[in-house]
Amino acid sequence: MSTLIHVSLSVVHDDLAFSQASTHTQGHFGAMKQDDAWEMVKRKGNQFVLNGAPFYMNGFNTYWLMVFAADQSTRGKVSEVFQQASSVGLTVCRTWAFNDAQWRALQKSPSIYDEQVFKGLDFVVSEANKYKIRLILSLTVLNRVNTITNITYKNDPTIFAWELMNEPRCTSDSSGDTLQSWIDEMAVYVKSIDAKHLVEIGLEGFYGPSSPDRAQFNPTSYATQVGTDFIRNHQSLGVDFASVHIYADSWISQTISDSHLQFTKSWIEAHIEDAEKYLQMPVVFSEFGVSTKDPGYNSTYRDVVISTVYKTLLNSTRQGGSGGGSLLWQVFPEGTEYMDDGYAIVLSKYPSTANIISLHSKRIATFNSMCCWTCHWGCRMKNSMETYLDHDEL
Repeated sequence: MSTLIHVSLSVVHDDLAFSQASTHTQGHFGAMKQDDAWEMVKRKGNQFVLNGAPFYMNGFNTYWLMVFAADQSTRGKVSEVFQQASSVGLTVCRTWAFNDAQWRALQKSPSIYDEQVFKGLDFVVSEANKYKIRLILSLTVLNRVNTITNITYKNDPTIFAWELMNEPRCTSDSSGDTLQSWIDEMAVYVKSIDAKHLVEIGLEGFYGPSSPDRAQFNPTSYATQVGTDFIRNHQSLGVDFASVHIYADSWISQTISDSHLQFTKSWIEAHIEDAEKYLQMPVVFSEFGVSTKDPGYNSTYRDVVISTVYKTLLNSTRQGGSGGGSLLWQVFPEGTEYMDDGYAIVLSKYPSTANIISLHSKRIATFNSMCCWTCHWGCRMKNSMETYLDHDEL
């Protein structure tokens, strides 16, 4: 999330070592046939692919899973959030696999790691697998062998993708060259260790010097000066899909307004267009939300923002487009509100929000289950899509 401290990537050391979900959930979403193998998600052109079919996602963030899993007294909250996310059909979770020199740090000092915290991450990966939720991990070692599953991380299909860094910026070099050089180096390095998994950068999506004609879509003029460059950065060898964040209340003005909705829609559409026209890859809107701390906040407005993101993405999905999915920031179980940055959603406390999420999950699951990659939403998919959009329940 953009208000968090931008954390640099821990050094990557290659020498360091819906089946479990309830029957109720399977009946509602049906996204995975019971005999489907748990395979890695791949990319083919501008789509994610799983078992020969397009894979569009509805997902979420819960950043603190590893540090909670590192202690038995809080580990149960990890299981709770996966269970609750699964119950509304969420299939991908983005979470931190870094924590440097602070409470329950993974890396206590340069190259010195806490094995107990690593075991917490092992539990997160294992537990996600039980609920058939895939993980985007921002970033950890790739050759670690999970102490619970005995599967090396780089061979585990539970991991959807590696993220190089959360919200990288380099304000000391607005040309973008410094960050570009780092991305070029690290993406290839990660792929040299793990060629199987997808890799993404973790960008917020700001347009930079390489595409001045797109700067009009940035939330502010300052966004062009933070050293990131959406199109150029994602053309790096080894990067498989694009990442974008959406925080109108942080970037434009904290007081909520209809202009935030207009920005959200145009921001999504611009990045989908660029992913198709210039990058030929999927784009995931990997953080979005509304803070309860915003002046004028109410849960109805938050529901409208979430619905706007979902509806805009569905316009891409029905065409087999590059809008690969979105990840809500963020889902919490009850009893963890003290970790809330203002954006947390406890699903049991907000049934209207849970219903919106669930409906979108059902739509995405239907699209994924009815089509093969080669048809791009022809045949049966077209009728199904029209039915869902004509009877909009959001």
